[in-house]
Amino acid sequence: MEASKLPCSFAPFPSRPKCHFPISPARAPGHAAFRNYKHSSLISRNKSARGAIQNAAAAAAAPVQALTEEEEETSGNSIRRRFLEFYAARGHKILPSSSLVPDDPTVLLTIAGMLQFKPVFLGKVARQVPSATTSQRCVRTNDIENVGRTSRHHTFFEMLGNFSFGDYFKKEAIKWAWELSTVEYGLPADNLWISVYEDDEETYAIWHDEIGVPADRIKKMGEEDNFWTSGATGPCGPCSEIYYDFHPERGQHSAVDLNDDTRFIEFYNLVFMQFNKKDDGSLEPLKQKNIDTGMGLERMARILQKVPNNYETDLIFPIIEKVSELANVSYARADDSTKTKLKVIGDHMRAIVYLISDGVFPSNIGRGYVVRRLIRRAVRTGRLLDIRGDENGNLEGAFLPIVAEKVIDLSSEIDPDLKSRKSRILEELKREELRFVVTLERGEKLLDEMLDDALGKAKVNNADPFLSGKDAFLLYDTYGFPVEITMEVADERGVSIDMSCFDIEMENQRRQSQAAHNTVKLTVENGSELTENIPDTEFIGYDTLYSKAVIKGLLLSGKPVVEVSQGNEVEVLLDRTPFYAESGGQIGDRGVLKVNNTAVIEIADVQKSLGNIFVHKGVIKEGIVAVGREVEAAVDAKLRQRAKVHHTATHLLQAALKKVIGQETSQAGSLVAFERLRFDFNFHRQLLDHELTKIEDLINEWIGDATALQTKVMPIADAKSAGAIAMFGEKYGEEVRVVNVPGVSMELCGGTHVSNTSEIRGFKIISEQGISSGVRRIEAVAGDAFIEYVSERDNYMKQLCSTLKVKAEEVPARVGAIMEELRMVKTEVSAARAKTAVYKASVLANKAFHVGTTTQIRVVVELMDDTDADSLKCAAEHLVDVLQDPAAIILGSFPGEDKVSLVAAFSPSVVSMGIQAGKFIGPIAKMCGGGGGGRPNFAQAGGRKPENLSSALEKAKTDLVSVLSKKAS
Repeated sequence: MEASKLPCSFAPFPSRPKCHFPISPARAPGHAAFRNYKHSSLISRNKSARGAIQNAAAAAAAPVQALTEEEEETSGNSIRRRFLEFYAARGHKILPSSSLVPDDPTVLLTIAGMLQFKPVFLGKVARQVPSATTSQRCVRTNDIENVGRTSRHHTFFEMLGNFSFGDYFKKEAIKWAWELSTVEYGLPADNLWISVYEDDEETYAIWHDEIGVPADRIKKMGEEDNFWTSGATGPCGPCSEIYYDFHPERGQHSAVDLNDDTRFIEFYNLVFMQFNKKDDGSLEPLKQKNIDTGMGLERMARILQKVPNNYETDLIFPIIEKVSELANVSYARADDSTKTKLKVIGDHMRAIVYLISDGVFPSNIGRGYVVRRLIRRAVRTGRLLDIRGDENGNLEGAFLPIVAEKVIDLSSEIDPDLKSRKSRILEELKREELRFVVTLERGEKLLDEMLDDALGKAKVNNADPFLSGKDAFLLYDTYGFPVEITMEVADERGVSIDMSCFDIEMENQRRQSQAAHNTVKLTVENGSELTENIPDTEFIGYDTLYSKAVIKGLLLSGKPVVEVSQGNEVEVLLDRTPFYAESGGQIGDRGVLKVNNTAVIEIADVQKSLGNIFVHKGVIKEGIVAVGREVEAAVDAKLRQRAKVHHTATHLLQAALKKVIGQETSQAGSLVAFERLRFDFNFHRQLLDHELTKIEDLINEWIGDATALQTKVMPIADAKSAGAIAMFGEKYGEEVRVVNVPGVSMELCGGTHVSNTSEIRGFKIISEQGISSGVRRIEAVAGDAFIEYVSERDNYMKQLCSTLKVKAEEVPARVGAIMEELRMVKTEVSAARAKTAVYKASVLANKAFHVGTTTQIRVVVELMDDTDADSLKCAAEHLVDVLQDPAAIILGSFPGEDKVSLVAAFSPSVVSMGIQAGKFIGPIAKMCGGGGGGRPNFAQAGGRKPENLSSALEKAKTDLVSVLSKKAS
């Protein structure tokens, strides 16, 4: 979907040049009053709060002006609060920002204020409130290269929004948007321009006739700018945008371009979702007309705070000042290039901190890659600013955690939970930065090698040295090496770079980035009419495993049908069910549905559709099933018990982890299955054996305490106040179910659980491993699965004891003795092979031939049959010693089926001629289907094509003679 088709609540900001206009000296970034204003995290409309700020300012060493009433009213926190309160006073429910990890498989990250309401807009979920207002945290990286370069591009931003779910429409939305802008925020009406869809006369009339906006300040624009669609089909409608005019003195005439970024900024977009676009392109009215709006908080802050760009608002500038301090530069006096770098770090750090807080940790895939990429951009940009180490003089330290602390300081009104996750965020940043610094240093070494090659080739070809754009991009993309540094170092060594090729590679990457998860799909799916007519499924499975129910719908191959016969796979929708549908990590129940003893459906899985409709998936074993028939639904009790045991065990496991390795660890995912449980958690290192033992002991102790579980439904605010832990990735309503193991664990959870910990019987950890940076995984068994696991291992031990003819307690010592005997035998065999190889090498020394005229270089290139790699190495080293300097040795062998070993050994004089063993052996190994490398004087390689070894050695001989002849003549 094109960016221009998105509503403001999730449309990428267009690329436009910076807007420059005069600001008063008191608002300049370097001014004392501005600094105080920027650093103030406690900005309140309350007089006593303002007095506290003034007192603190008076006590400071440097004279600082107190905040004015205007500065308090226009702070980022005040703008956010006033927006929410404005709409709350008009009947809107204030809802919290959803996580940056969306509950939507079509979107990688939360990129829109409306995303949490997508099921409501689709009609898949009944509205819980008629209208709502939010301040949604968003992350987008599709225009990452424009961050810091324009006045408004960000990777992290807040979208203020008001939403109507069939409650009100155009008149109210337009009236309130105007009132908010001109009265609440006090924007001069003469500075506001309006855009409307060219065919939307109704909206034009409201703005002109009812609001009173002059006709020459209302622009009619085409479908590309002012008609929002979710895709080829689905919900759509016209939109209307409000622009702020920084330069009204330029006049009002027909040629005015609202996309002129030196004059205008679009800050509020109203989307009127009133049509459904059909396959043939025609529009039909939606049954429920909705309002989806978005106001950029950073944009409004820029307008009200009278600064030249979003970065110099109090939402971001304190972060930039911290970076400036670390870089020992003055933002006010910095050139444009330096300011851009400071802005990049200030912007990226907000996205990084909030993503990690929401459970997204650096990795090489998906969301984790987004975080890793942002961290690496911030680190390498910091190096361009010459930031090294932390602010405590430790040059080996990390600087991102220091900047992150400033982000967290500013977070109290955005996300109060951020501070409780502070230690985890800072630790993760420190590890990732220090790890990446090593990568950067590898990039520097690789650049040196590339430049050496470029200079060498240029000398041989008598041409100007250059570095290919692909190589420069490899350094940038794979090693995170800044292209600016690549250009600077290359220039110092007289090497040019093919930047046109580099730009092509960058553009290809940008297109791939934009193509992935940048839009929100709102297409009305097949079967929507079916689900619209089916109410949410009533789940009664907490109290019973059996019930009667009525079939409300049947799906065959995803399409609605009236009846299905024996042998078919079918999806059954019931009015009520005892079957648990997969959620919260717990897999769906299994069991049977019976229709008056005439039909039987074997249920293998249960899933939830959009909303709360349970989809029972199974196979009809007998008879014919039809919509409207009554069924007897019976859950497999044994499997349900196994799931309950494992689910409660995960709660105990999380409690034990917090006790043993620290309260800051948190859940990062889970699986509750019948045969095992899996628990992912945030931690920076492998757990030690004694820690795992302590965790197991704690859990088994709690199991033995036979504690009765308590479950209760309560308001989410009360649950959190009581200390209940939320499960990672889950969405919660205003009422939540709390599962409490008194004195041990309290979590928000909709899963099924045992009634008493004694039902778990026993707990055993099977494995503990890392699955990505900062995320560990424990797999374990409990209950029947625990008994089966222990019994199976006991059988293995009995077989082992029988084979070794020892008691169980003697097995470790006996195995140790066998391993030592085996090691000694291997050592003896290796020594014998090495001696044999050295003997063969002594014979090969007689085959050495001489190359060169001024310098006589002794050369051996030979095949040593099936000699193993270690012995081949010994043979090469022996030949170099025997033949003495200067000497060059290339040996090859095939030590096993489909295996090739190669070795190159060059004496010091040969290496000093510029011939390196590591570089020489690579192309030879490639002929044998492999690769390798090593030091200038010695290198090993391997391959999987023994049939090519003879020709590879022949080429090695030819190439070696050729290059040595030139160097030694």
